[in-house]
Amino acid sequence: MSADAKLAELGLELPPAPKPAGVYSPLVQTGNLIYLSGHGPLKSDGTLISGKVGGDLTQEEGKAAAQQTGLALLATIKDQLGSLDKVKRIIKVLGMVNAVPDFTEHPSVINGCSELFVELWGEEGRAARSAIGMGSLPGNIAIEIEVIAELA
Repeated sequence: MSADAKLAELGLELPPAPKPAGVYSPLVQTGNLIYLSGHGPLKSDGTLISGKVGGDLTQEEGKAAAQQTGLALLATIKDQLGSLDKVKRIIKVLGMVNAVPDFTEHPSVINGCSELFVELWGEEGRAARSAIGMGSLPGNIAIEIEVIAELA
């Protein structure tokens, strides 16, 4: 099943593709690789999920915010390339969690995005990954994720 069809089957809705908030491109392609700039947990209504995981948000709410960030990344791919099916493999995910100082479950939170990619692309969605905690993120967003992917 194609990634576009799988997304529809899962009943997940892509938010509008986010517009750059600075001097950068949301997606850059070089050869058969795409680099996606850091995206936040943009919802379909245009708002962002904000707050610190382990304080304002529970671990599960953080994981849901990471999934929402994954959907924002997918929205950019679809907007820029026309279809999720142009992605062959997710290569690398860097997940940043806006967390209170004593929070230690960053990988579990970023699983919200990683699990989404595996649902869409199977083992080709399982990437090398880093999950780190941050003292703050722009606009107090809960999650920021950037991705490198290979095109088919």
